[in-house]
Amino acid sequence: MIRQFKDYLVLMLKGVAMGAADAVPGVSGGTIALISGIYEELISTIGNIDFSLVSTLRKKGVKAFWLQLNGSFLLALLTGIAVSFVAFMRIAKYLLEQHPILIWSFFFGLIIASIWYVGKQLEKWNIASILALIVGAILAYYISTLPSLGTNDSSLFLFFAGAIAICAMILPGISGSFILVILGAYKTLSDALHDFDIKKIVVFMGGAVIGLLSFSRVLKWLFKNYQNTTLALLTGFIVGSLNKVWPWKKTISVLNANTGSVEEFLKISDVGTLSIYQQQTNDFETYKTVLEESISPLSYSGNSNIMWAIILMVFGFLTIFILESLGNKKASI
Repeated sequence: MIRQFKDYLVLMLKGVAMGAADAVPGVSGGTIALISGIYEELISTIGNIDFSLVSTLRKKGVKAFWLQLNGSFLLALLTGIAVSFVAFMRIAKYLLEQHPILIWSFFFGLIIASIWYVGKQLEKWNIASILALIVGAILAYYISTLPSLGTNDSSLFLFFAGAIAICAMILPGISGSFILVILGAYKTLSDALHDFDIKKIVVFMGGAVIGLLSFSRVLKWLFKNYQNTTLALLTGFIVGSLNKVWPWKKTISVLNANTGSVEEFLKISDVGTLSIYQQQTNDFETYKTVLEESISPLSYSGNSNIMWAIILMVFGFLTIFILESLGNKKASI
């Protein structure tokens, strides 16, 4: 596959979009990869990384090694992901604290459009694909309702959290960042990136590399042998993830960072939603959401921002068509 310099710039931009998505708990970078037309190449490229590369390097040199690795593709994409993930994680933290309804509305619209885009790629609908869609939707919905665990700073825990989260990050509809939230590792990683804690970052990345190399082989095999059913399953994952990114939430329970105990939010405040309470007290560290449920915007205790929410949903929806147009470049790359 011959690419020009501008094509690698486009790949880097796709990486930027993937990194930004993965930085938000509830949104999957795998969804962005799928709708921008690089998902199968990404999975295939990662799945091809094995010890034969060492043999190629030793016997045929760096150029042959780089070509077998599809190195230019990976370099452009991973550069965009890394820069975006580190930078946007800080921005995402601010947006999730100060404007949660608005950022969730944008991603809700984006995911709605993603369902349509990914679903239309299925060659045919049959019993297998319908069952795969239903199973994927139920599984993703169930994951979105799981309570999060307490924060854990153990290096071994962070290693395994990286391995598990990276598997979710490359699955459309299942958010790697949300898996980190469920495991209780999101704040640990966020703080490590903010403070440039090299040890924790390296441990997490080590786990992520192991998880990525292992799981990508499974996905590569599924696409090769059961592409239609696999796409249906991935579509189901995206459908099920809508519950997590629904903008209006009611907080059921929270984790007290000072005591490490899980408490009913109603005993702390009657505002209904943790984000409202945090903005009122300007305290975003003491309590973290453990369990929440989606509610109607009409039942939301604070300013529901319905007009702006709808505008951002539409904007998120239209963003997919921009990514799709970039994805169509793969035919000419």
